[in-house]
Amino acid sequence: MSMLDKIKDLIKGHPDQARQGVEKGGDLADQKTHGKYSGQVDSAQQKLNDQLGDKRPPADGR
Repeated sequence: MSMLDKIKDLIKGHPDQARQGVEKGGDLADQKTHGKYSGQVDSAQQKLNDQLGDKRPPADGR
């Protein structure tokens, strides 16, 4: 079983928590790079969220 398959199994049934993780990871990357790659980070976040489904987490992080 590949690492990607293991990740898919972990997020199955928990898409909201996975989306929150994507958002927090992107925010951390922006913070560490001082926003230098914010366009690429936002694009990656969008692609990951598209894979998880339509529903996005609230903007306030809750």
